[in-house]
Amino acid sequence: MDTSEFNSKEKAIFNALKTVIDPELGVSIVDLGLIYDVSVDNNGKCQINWTLTTMGCPIIDVLTGLIYEAAMSVDEIKECETKLVYYPQWTPEKMSREARMTLGVHL
Repeated sequence: MDTSEFNSKEKAIFNALKTVIDPELGVSIVDLGLIYDVSVDNNGKCQINWTLTTMGCPIIDVLTGLIYEAAMSVDEIKECETKLVYYPQWTPEKMSREARMTLGVHL
């Protein structure tokens, strides 16, 4: 994900999301490529668009809570909305090199 257009608050949230580990795969959700967008308005409300590796994943609620907690840990964030999206569809190409190596995924 290209974060070059992120402001400082959005970058801080993105960095906080790097600490969220997918409990089934043991890899950061950022490295898995599950975070599609992070935005923060002037009132400190953030929205995070994210996805899953597969539809119907049984840990949706767990990941939603972890994403929310990570975002709310950032200074000046007063509200957070997480939005689960399925487009564009997740593919292994969205994973970082590190995640592919950790999981033994060869493209």
